[in-house]
Amino acid sequence: MRRRDWFLSSLAAAVPPPSSGLIARENRKPGTRDWQLTAIRPNAGKGFRTSLVEGYAFFQSVVAGDRLPVALSAQPARPVLIDLYRMGYYGGTGARLVDTLGPIPVSPQPDPPIEDFRLRACRWQPSVEIKIGADWLSGVYLAKLRTVPQSKHEHSWQSYIIFLVRDNRRADILFQTSDNTWAAYNRWPDDYSLYTAPRHAWAPEIAVSFDRPYGKYSQIFADHPLTIGSGEFLLWEFPLAYWLEMLGYDVSYVSNSDMIDPAQFLRSRAFLSVGHDEYWDIRQYNNALAAVKAGVSQLYLSGNAVFGLTPFQAAADNRPNRILNRQGIFGGLYGNFPEFFQYPFPQEAPPANRLIGAQSVYPFNGGGDWICSHPRHWMFDGTYMKQGDRIPGLVGWEHHGDPADIAGLEVVAEGDVLSGGVRPTSYTATIYPGPKGNIVFNAATIWWAQGLASPPGHVLPWSHFVRPQGPDPRVQRITSNLLNRALTARS
Repeated sequence: MRRRDWFLSSLAAAVPPPSSGLIARENRKPGTRDWQLTAIRPNAGKGFRTSLVEGYAFFQSVVAGDRLPVALSAQPARPVLIDLYRMGYYGGTGARLVDTLGPIPVSPQPDPPIEDFRLRACRWQPSVEIKIGADWLSGVYLAKLRTVPQSKHEHSWQSYIIFLVRDNRRADILFQTSDNTWAAYNRWPDDYSLYTAPRHAWAPEIAVSFDRPYGKYSQIFADHPLTIGSGEFLLWEFPLAYWLEMLGYDVSYVSNSDMIDPAQFLRSRAFLSVGHDEYWDIRQYNNALAAVKAGVSQLYLSGNAVFGLTPFQAAADNRPNRILNRQGIFGGLYGNFPEFFQYPFPQEAPPANRLIGAQSVYPFNGGGDWICSHPRHWMFDGTYMKQGDRIPGLVGWEHHGDPADIAGLEVVAEGDVLSGGVRPTSYTATIYPGPKGNIVFNAATIWWAQGLASPPGHVLPWSHFVRPQGPDPRVQRITSNLLNRALTARS
């Protein structure tokens, strides 16, 4: 049997029968690639936004059956159509069209003032309410905005709004998007993120709001305007969602803000932190740690996770969890962080490695190969990996090191990360056992999902002269081994 054929049959055998057929049935429905943007014109200058058509949702996530207000702005005023897509596999297309709204008359809405803590929070009037069908499956949804041309010479301009539909059912896997980090890096309207305060990129007590459109992502890619409005989902999380749904895993989706409710963790067997999961409220941390003790497995398929302490605050109209305010660092200024941070933080938080198994190390940015250091561990079963075998370019853009002193913790991969191609630091991927047969795995890279799939609309990142190579059968098999162990653990 050829190695590729062996791997495909081995992977199929490694995937357990889903306890619910919801995801498999959903992905048998017809999909389309029309969800992708094809006509974007960013504003002149810094180009973080597109004033031609943009908008935002009033909540990060909603329950099926609810209504979701969205605010739209168009300059000049134009009718706008909204195509609503659920993201998944759908025969390789990546999404399914679930509804189309409009045309909706849309006028320009004002830019928000600069408030305390450098906050830019829109107070736009809602343009329409999306009626979330009671039968809409939990997932990540993209609203594709399209202006209606007023003459045959006019283009239809586009952008996205992103939101989640959640449920409260028992599910095998709970997939948390890293939308706190999307908001932290969002530079809309003109360079206003947690990182652009004049004092310092990591100045304390800087705030950002979810009440604004997502601008163009401006790091790791030279220029990628065709994701505008989608946060960072298409860049980091989408390949994992695509892969899980391709294989029919029973998965339910939540936002960072949903995880301040401890009941969310306890309705799954395995919790997934995905991509760039940098910013957490302390309640997320406490609930995650309690869930490990309760027997929930946790896979941190992420890097720089649980690093910045950003308590949620309410919007001016009291909608909860709509503002993040940078207050501290999980674990404080440990290691050689003091050479980077120039200002004290008002709050302290416990170490991230007490939960994840490892934590962020300085220099933060860089890339490298993911190098096997414990080939006899069961997570490598079926991969043929040997001591020192490398998965090229899988480590980046940020990573974890500094493993914790936790009983039973094992380092399964380790190596150097080159920051700027010159200054090295080290990463460590770890795994440790929970008290009820559950596991906690730390992949130590933001780019783990890039080793699983490359769906339509996804672009491989690069950083400091390193980039991942795309789907790799070893990453796929390791992930399925981890999920299978997590889903069969006693609880």
